[in-house]
Amino acid sequence: MPTGDSEDVFKVTDRRRRLGAEDPPRPPLSSDESRPPVPHGSAPPGERSLAGLFMMLASSAVIALGHAPDPLTGQRQTDLVQAADAIDLLVLLREKTEGHRSGDESRILDELIYDLQVRYVQVTRQS
Repeated sequence: MPTGDSEDVFKVTDRRRRLGAEDPPRPPLSSDESRPPVPHGSAPPGERSLAGLFMMLASSAVIALGHAPDPLTGQRQTDLVQAADAIDLLVLLREKTEGHRSGDESRILDELIYDLQVRYVQVTRQS
């Protein structure tokens, strides 16, 4: 804060554009134009599911356990910290979504967690 005789002077320039006579009003966007574009290769919002999220995390864990090649490098590498994090996230999702999953989603999640935990133990014993 300035003290004494010296005062700082600030100049503010408004750079916002105003709708004037030279800018005709735009027509409202249709429902298709108002949605952001869907990246190539991804599922439309209607096709996303909780089971898909479970499968994505499980795939990450399988790759981190070295049971599948990394899609970017094509190499099989073991990263137990990343695998444990993915498995822990699935366990957390099971706790947080309790009572909100369908029977199929619950079965898929339980089977994924069990399978990944068994694989994790096998890999740690081999190390």
